[in-house]
Amino acid sequence: MTTKKKEQTKVNNFFPVLSKYDMDAVKIEDKGLARYINLETENIYLGGVYSNKLFAKSKIPIIERLINNMMRTEHYNGKKLKAYKVVKSAFEIIDKKTKTNPMQVFIDALQNTAPKEETTRLRFGGVNVPKAVDVAPQRRLDIALRNICLGAVNATYKNKKTIEACLADEIIKASKNDVSSFAVAKKNDIERVARSAR
Repeated sequence: MTTKKKEQTKVNNFFPVLSKYDMDAVKIEDKGLARYINLETENIYLGGVYSNKLFAKSKIPIIERLINNMMRTEHYNGKKLKAYKVVKSAFEIIDKKTKTNPMQVFIDALQNTAPKEETTRLRFGGVNVPKAVDVAPQRRLDIALRNICLGAVNATYKNKKTIEACLADEIIKASKNDVSSFAVAKKNDIERVARSAR
């Protein structure tokens, strides 16, 4: 058995924890994001299967994208199995705290933290003018995932809470559209600046 197959077997044996949650019951109310959210939990890979294909990241399972985004600091950079364990523990914490399907909580968090408008710079006669534009659905999802993970990582600094607990808290707060969530606050800031640039 090759090393890649051994690693894939290790991941498949490790990750069925998420398979116990009912994916059929998960509802995606935002029709724009629904096309880009892949709810698979079986086909999660260690390698970059879709890395050099245009727009192929929409085929990557949303859980794997969350795990990839968690690899942001020197403690997790390149350590995907370690990031897997963090996400698994965070989902178990969400399950205990909310008594609901953690996948539904996570999807609600993504929908609440995906900005609908942002600004771009237009150049008129040597002057840069901010202009409000609609955000593409795939970019909305990218921004939401990035901000949820950044919020969790930032919350661990000078804090006794573990990264798992911080990620679970960030997802729960974002799912409730709580302004104390880093991701929700960032989304509100982006949309506020876009409103002023209309």
